Amino acid sequence: MSLTFHWFLPTYGDSRHVVGGGHGLPAGAAGGQRPADLGYLTQIGRAAEQLGFEGALTPTGAWCEDAWLTTAMLARETERLKFLVAFRPGFVSPTLAAQMAATFQRHAPGRLLLNVVTGGESHEQRAYGDFLDKDARYARTGEFLSIVRDLWRGESVTLEGEHLRVEDARLARVPDPVPPVYFGGSSPAAGEVAARYSDVYLTWGEPPAQVAEKIKWIRELAAKEGRTVRFGIRLHVIARDTADQAWAEARRLLDGFSEEAIRAVQAGLARSESEGQRRMLALHGGSTDGLEISPNLWAGIGLVRGGAGTALVGSHTEVAERIAEYHQLGIDEFIMSGHPHVEEAYWFGEGVLPLLSEAGLWTHPTAAPASAPASVPFAAEVGR
Repeated sequence: MSLTFHWFLPTYGDSRHVVGGGHGLPAGAAGGQRPADLGYLTQIGRAAEQLGFEGALTPTGAWCEDAWLTTAMLARETERLKFLVAFRPGFVSPTLAAQMAATFQRHAPGRLLLNVVTGGESHEQRAYGDFLDKDARYARTGEFLSIVRDLWRGESVTLEGEHLRVEDARLARVPDPVPPVYFGGSSPAAGEVAARYSDVYLTWGEPPAQVAEKIKWIRELAAKEGRTVRFGIRLHVIARDTADQAWAEARRLLDGFSEEAIRAVQAGLARSESEGQRRMLALHGGSTDGLEISPNLWAGIGLVRGGAGTALVGSHTEVAERIAEYHQLGIDEFIMSGHPHVEEAYWFGEGVLPLLSEAGLWTHPTAAPASAPASVPFAAEVGR
């Protein structure tokens, strides 16, 4: 099975430095920020498309532009790139969301993927009029996805749940194809929803041993539901011709983080209710020391950014090795990003993806079927 790679659309702006924010924090930049207008996002999308990325994740929250509207516009500016649209089920009715997905698939056939985000920050949720606590939000997400999936099967749905109620709901047109549901979360409540309703379970970039534990956890929960789930991981990346060049870039980014900015961001993230965010914070503890928490896995991004806070850093070969290791654990989809997003897409797409292609682990989406690779250049290094 060929690995799938997605890139990222920074709909809060981009920079040669890390643009922090997320998980209830406003976006801010350490340097000259590039506005997230359609022209710039189109550059990123076309670059990702050319390089062989399957899709692009578009975030959700008060710190960025709306993902549905942005990707609908970008679909006209690209040819085959899929859009992994992050959205929060508490902000829209399930029937309308199911209809929106059907409309998107009609006008951009097969190019919608859905990242369901329950929302880990009550203070941000309240700004949108959502006053449920975290466990109730997950319960509502389960009801939401139950309704949506039944509607996508063409069924008429009547449900009076604890949080959602619909009567004689039905779609005039079901999405074709039905978009896969991507879902993440590290709490027990999140695991139950993922096991019942997700197609792809997403984890942030934790060390391999921790990722293996998550995969085992979700597989067992899904098996109890009579289901199987695919697995994906969300990582930043700094890949260069040599390891020294990659780590020099990581140090340059780290030098752009002032002590004041780190303290402010960490204080804001400390009030997060997200178990995943708590696990990210534990990887670095707010310190700039000891940030390589596993071979080639750097936790520096998480000092100033909520959500995914780790990056693969190293030579192209080293990064390819780490990806192969994650794949051996069960990860098949990789959502990558880097600062700035145009340039880093090319570093990764021209440096790492060809190595994975030679190893038989990845095929460009537009490539003709090829015979098995003659050599696997880094296989001997995997697992060290």
